[in-house]
Order: sequence, then C-alpha cells, then structure tokens
Amino acid sequence: MWTSEQVLSLSPDANSAKRGKSLATVSQWPLLGRSEQAVWGECQGSGKTPYRTQIDLSEPAFRCSCPSRKFPCKHGLGLFLLLAEQAEALPESPPPDWVKEWLGQRSQSTQRKQAKAAPGTDPAAQAKRAQQRAAKVEVGLADLEQWLQDIVQQGLATLPNQPYRFWDQAAARLVDAQAPGLARRVRSLASIPHSGPGWPERMLRSLGLLHLLVQGYGRLATLPPALQAEVRSQIGWPQTQEDLQLRAAQNDPLVSRAKDIWQVMGKVTFEADNLKGQRVWLRGHESQRSAPVLRFAHGSQPLDVSLVPGTGFVGELVFYPGTGLPRALVAAREVAVPQLAHQIVGEAIAGAIAAYAHALTANPWLEQYPLMLGQVRPVWQAERWWLQDATGHVLPLSPRFQHPLELLAISGGHPLQVFGEWDGAVLRPLSILTETQFLAMED
Repeated sequence: MWTSEQVLSLSPDANSAKRGKSLATVSQWPLLGRSEQAVWGECQGSGKTPYRTQIDLSEPAFRCSCPSRKFPCKHGLGLFLLLAEQAEALPESPPPDWVKEWLGQRSQSTQRKQAKAAPGTDPAAQAKRAQQRAAKVEVGLADLEQWLQDIVQQGLATLPNQPYRFWDQAAARLVDAQAPGLARRVRSLASIPHSGPGWPERMLRSLGLLHLLVQGYGRLATLPPALQAEVRSQIGWPQTQEDLQLRAAQNDPLVSRAKDIWQVMGKVTFEADNLKGQRVWLRGHESQRSAPVLRFAHGSQPLDVSLVPGTGFVGELVFYPGTGLPRALVAAREVAVPQLAHQIVGEAIAGAIAAYAHALTANPWLEQYPLMLGQVRPVWQAERWWLQDATGHVLPLSPRFQHPLELLAISGGHPLQVFGEWDGAVLRPLSILTETQFLAMED
C-alpha cells in the first residue's frame, strides 16, 4: 500500500533518507512484526540494547528509543521501507507489550483532546474577552480604512518608492489590534509594486478586497451566518480544533461533516507569521469534494507528516464555518486505502475555471483553489509554460513551479491528469495522475 517514494517523502532531510535506506535490511533487525494497526522492530545499533522502533499505520505516527531528535528518525524510515519493499519479512503477530502500551497511550491522548472540547471555562469570562477583542479589532479596522483611503488619494504611482516599513508598520498596528489575518494581507502588498507588468491592477484588486473586509465587518450583523463566520476568519478571529469539534458534536448548523474515502492529492509548505505551515489537499472519492487541511508548527517543531500525497483513507472531516471552500479538520481516520488515481476524472479547463468563478461568488477572498484537470499537455509559448487541453484552452504555470521539463517528459506528448492550486492567475501543479501512477510534485 505504501511505496518507497511515499515513505522517503516523510524524511526530514536527505541525510536521514540515505541512512534510512541503509537500514532497510532485514539482517539489521533481530525482531520484526506487524499487525493491522502497527509495525514494529528492534534495530541493532552500536550498543548492547537494540533500538525499539514502532509505527502507527493509521496516520502514520512514529516512535523510537534512539536519541535522535529528527522525526521520523532513520530507524523509523528504515522500518517503514522494509514494510513497503519486503512486507513478507514482517510476520503478522500480536503486538508486544511495549507496542501495546504506546498504542494505548495514543488512544488515551486522543480521548483527552476530545474531552478538552467539553465546556469548562466561565461563559461570562469568555464573553468579556470576546468583547475586548472586538473593540480592539474595530479600532484596527478604522485605522486600516483611513490608511487605504490615503493610498488611493495619493495614487498608486507612489507605491513602488515606499520602503518595506510603510507596509510593515501598518501590519504591526493590525497585529496589535488582534487582526492577524488582515496583517498578513497588508504585508503581502509590499511585493506587488515590484511584480512586473500589470501590478497596478493587482494592487487595486488586493486593496479592494481589504476594503471589502473592512466594510463587511462593519455590517457583520446584516450578513448571513456563514458569511459572518468567513469574514471573522479572514480578519483573524481564532477557532481551536477543540471548539470546532464541540460545535460539531452539538450539531451546529454552521459546522458540516463528511465521511468519505479521502485521497491525499497534494501538499504545499510555506511560512506565515514566523510559523512553518503546511496545506494538504484532500479529495472525496464519492462526494468529489475538495478540502484544504492546514497545519502549523513553531520553531524547530516538525510538521505533521501523516497525510502523504498518493495515499488515501476512510474517515470523517469536520469543516470550519465559512463560505466558498472552507478548510477542514480530520476528525477520524478509520482505515488506510490505496490511491484510486485511475478512477479520478479531471475536468476541461473551461469547466474548472467556471467552478472557481462560482466559488469566488461565495468567497471573494479565496486565495487558492484546487483544480483537477484532465487531458492536458504542457506547452511552451510566449516565453512561458502552459497547460493546454483538447479544446485549445490554456492555463499559465506558476513561475514557482520547478519541474516543467519533468512534466513534459512524463507526458511524452500524451495528455495527463494534473492536480494543482490555482490562485486566479497561475497554476501550481502538485501531482500528476497517469493510468497507472500517482506522482507527487515536490515544492
């Protein structure tokens, strides 16, 4: 079910991958075993006591008794490669006590997280904090509205000469006003005047979306509930996973759930507000619904590696309140399933863009949208790469996409199915689907 390529994609660095490959040898593991939920082994190191390594296949999650701080460590990678390449070398058997104990701890941890969702704080204190935050946000939005008016009155032609602090100071004021979503959008404006031909149109559109958020928040009470939630989310009002799960358990009409066979279609890593971020795209096999799952990590903390492009699982997603394309939380994963790439049928470019336009009507602040394109070929025209479908429609590829020649080689002149992120201007391919293969495109 797991391929060597998928296992190696979990490696924290090239050196760990190399060492993991060297440990994918049965002779170095005096003990090996597996069950439906887990695999485990003892790897002989330089000391007398072998390292105990175990993998929970439901995510996957790793644990090893070695002193490495890398996640997964070389032993975890080696054991996982053995499962992918020589599954017959891992006999099926009941887990030993040390594996049972770890799996039990993981189960208890999950239960504790669910229990934290139960109301345990003073509702009056929560309401007071919410009022205090709302007051700060209103002050910050009033300041932002004046800043936007000043830019328009002075004219866009002055913006290329503005130093970075012009944008950063405005963003910092929004951070102080507890509106981090708006602060991120303001900081992103700094690069637009230097983004090449057409920048005034792009700047005006971005300024207009900021203005729309300010106006929307000022009229929040008049908006439909789902749009209220979207505006608050765009501004930066937080909602914890525990709060979301509690609302789902209480059948909040703004929180939807969906059980399906979810295919992991692609992954993008990024940095945001001094955090490492990861956006993983899931696609429901039955519902054909796409959903982004966002994860973040502070400092040296590792990002979650459990959702690997090219894998799938039966499970339930819970969707955050919002409109257009709400992000999701993986609430339950029941069993892993093989990638069903051969059963996925992509759209023509015109149909995919029409779906994107419809999503924009519900959420004009949508920044990334998933496109599953069928029967497209890479072509080089007008000094850039494009994807062209059978009708002749084309979409430009993102200049950040580093593998256009690899895409061309895989196609061999034949049409492909390509999954990627569309930002309204360019497409960033994340995976390629052939009749027999799923190929993830690395960042």
